[in-house]
Amino acid sequence: MHTLVLCDDSAHPASLTRGGLAPLAGNGYTFDWVEDPGDWSAERMQRYQLVVFSKANNRSTTDSTPWAAEREGRAFADYVAAGNSILFLHSGTALYDDSPSLSRLMGGTFAGHPPQCDVTVEPAAGHPLSAGCTPFTGRDEHYQMAMNDPHVNLFLHSSSEHGTQPAGWTRSHGKGRVCVLTPGHNLPIWLQPSYQRLLHNCLAWCAGNTGTGATT
Repeated sequence: MHTLVLCDDSAHPASLTRGGLAPLAGNGYTFDWVEDPGDWSAERMQRYQLVVFSKANNRSTTDSTPWAAEREGRAFADYVAAGNSILFLHSGTALYDDSPSLSRLMGGTFAGHPPQCDVTVEPAAGHPLSAGCTPFTGRDEHYQMAMNDPHVNLFLHSSSEHGTQPAGWTRSHGKGRVCVLTPGHNLPIWLQPSYQRLLHNCLAWCAGNTGTGATT
């Protein structure tokens, strides 16, 4: 499946997302990359059935000004409602307070994080999106999430000395699917075998290739 990937922001260079998704290329996915938001448009997005959203709301690693507001948020919400899917990864949940439509689409947004620390990622036993995954611990930003949809289907938690947070969930919007994974500030987290499996499972679910038990 041809997949559009949005990445590159002031705290997460494009190389992070490119490196983290590289092992999955060729497993039925071809990734097309958008780093400059000027290369994104709602019309271009319509060529794809799946978007990977790995970009906080600033333009690039060197330009922290916002690139998306409510107009862009409505475009993403309409895209999913029409029957497409978005996988939000780590910083893709961050700094979109000026876009209520996009924040609601995610089901929960970044509220902050403590200094990097050891974070344990804990997949829910028996959940389809956790298949083949085991708990692991690594140095990461422990994202604190402000949930806005009480009906999300949680399949992942993260824990550290700062408590436990939701770290992975799915939800539906119109005819489409939304999935969120919050770990991943550092490349070793992305490349951890269990996290690679989570990425694979989530991409497959977004593409409609897993059992109905993963839907909400």
